[in-house]
Amino acid sequence: MNIDLRGRRILVTGATSGIGLATVEALLEAGARVAALGRNRDALDRLDALGCTARRVELTDSARLEAQIDLLGPFDGLVNGAGITRLGDVFSFAAEDLDALFAANARASAVAARAVARGMREAGIGGSIVNVSSQGSLVGLAEHLGYCASKGALDAITQVLCIELGPHGIRVNAVNPTVTLTPMAQQAWSDPAKAAPMLAQIPLGRFARPEEVAAPILFLLSDAASMISGVRLPIDGGYTCR
Repeated sequence: MNIDLRGRRILVTGATSGIGLATVEALLEAGARVAALGRNRDALDRLDALGCTARRVELTDSARLEAQIDLLGPFDGLVNGAGITRLGDVFSFAAEDLDALFAANARASAVAARAVARGMREAGIGGSIVNVSSQGSLVGLAEHLGYCASKGALDAITQVLCIELGPHGIRVNAVNPTVTLTPMAQQAWSDPAKAAPMLAQIPLGRFARPEEVAAPILFLLSDAASMISGVRLPIDGGYTCR
């Protein structure tokens, strides 16, 4: 299926690397007009040269995030692609790390969704919001207490937004990928002794590539998914079937 998003205005957060960057590239290929938010100035400059409206924003600064979205919008779609990870077992993790994970992985997505949805409502248009969650919201992963909890919160946010925004013609879904070969994941899963047990639990026997997550995101943004809202879509090679 070729996804055609010509003329659609899509906002992507976390657009400068990993799944966010792959999504931006796929959106541009599908003809969308993309606004890209992130922190890496060099990457934002490259996106700007590709035709994106690229802005540097600290997503945990809620007031600035909402102001930037209000300035750039309205949008037909939003991809909440930003996220961080901090690892540690239950005996060693810092409370501050838990706060940082919830701020980046849950609160920022809720704030961005609210601002985009408000713009859609005021413009009298429907749209689609896709939150990039994780298989870690569906199963427990050792040393990922804060990460799993924050992504679980993002899934709950997705479901509430689905209920509240549906009457305005706005669909809200989450994708829940397994380990995806992004810079963040490579840091967390670079140890073969750690990666091997995870790979052994994935029926397809490998980790995901960013473009394999971007493609379902584009589907959920498109009219082909016009009756799909409130789902948590595992992109995990079958990991969560166990």
